[in-house]
Amino acid sequence: MQELLSRVFWGNAVQNYLMVVLGIILTWAVIRITKKAIINALKKITAGTKTNFDDLLVDAADRFLIPFLYLFINYSIITLLNLSVKAERILAVAVALVMIYYVVRLVNFTIHHLVVAYLRAKNETEERLRQVEGMLMIVKVLTWSIGIVMLADNLGYNVTTVIAGLGVGGIAIALAAQNILGDLFSYIVIFFDKPFEIGDFIVTGDHSGVVEKIGIKTSHIRSLDGQQLVMPNAEMAKSVIQNFKRLERRRVVFAIGVIYNTSAAQIREIPGIFKNIVSQQENAFFDRAHLKSFGDFSINYEIVYYIESADYVLYMDTQQAICMNIFDEFEREGIEFAFPTQTLFLTKQPTVKNNL
Repeated sequence: MQELLSRVFWGNAVQNYLMVVLGIILTWAVIRITKKAIINALKKITAGTKTNFDDLLVDAADRFLIPFLYLFINYSIITLLNLSVKAERILAVAVALVMIYYVVRLVNFTIHHLVVAYLRAKNETEERLRQVEGMLMIVKVLTWSIGIVMLADNLGYNVTTVIAGLGVGGIAIALAAQNILGDLFSYIVIFFDKPFEIGDFIVTGDHSGVVEKIGIKTSHIRSLDGQQLVMPNAEMAKSVIQNFKRLERRRVVFAIGVIYNTSAAQIREIPGIFKNIVSQQENAFFDRAHLKSFGDFSINYEIVYYIESADYVLYMDTQQAICMNIFDEFEREGIEFAFPTQTLFLTKQPTVKNNL
């Protein structure tokens, strides 16, 4: 038995291989038991706290720190053997690869949960949280690219030329895809500035409708006639946007004209008639009613009131009720609405006598 353990294979005795294997198994068992005991205990403690930050720390330790610790200990145990140059090179590459893998995942995990935690702290909707996944995907791709470059540099490759080539290639790609990049950066502006959200009724340029989707390149709007409008984010970010969903108070201004044959007493009573009619509406708040001007065909009044709602149908119902009540009241008071008229004054031509 002692002779078998003393035999040498590839520069190491059998007993050395057995000790390494035993050390790896023992390490796995100790970390496994420790992880189950400590991590579970920490999860129970953090579950009772008000903040989620400690839960994230425990989760990160469970998913990244402990595997990295297990890798580091096993690597230290294996290096106790007399390895060939080629074997050491393969082992170093494997360890560097696994290390970069866990580091990049840890960075992406941290960025993702910090952004989500920030948005949740601002009471953002679940739809907004889903939208941020598009930007985080770009960040994750960049993180993986940096990790691959760092791995190549640690393996002894000259990455300066590669980085320079990527820089030149990146400039060429940016010039070729400047419209796409413009839409992408506009999406980021729209996401953080929040000029509109999904479900908002907006008007931009000659188009109006309800926002259905905010994508990385385009936003989708459903118009009132049922059409789907696909608009580039860059155009949306540059244009003036009217967001009617955020309209908290609607100011309504309209004009009414009466004929010049209206008596002076009626002219003085008309503003009070408007005030009474508007004040009777449950959702309308009267502001003012004035004789505004003397027009070519009418005496013009201006009425202003407010509706404490963004509901367009409610506004139209209220305006309709006011107009109908004004019509009824004018009919009872004998007040006539004005309409364009023109008075023609005819002169009698003189008679010419012929004295022949």
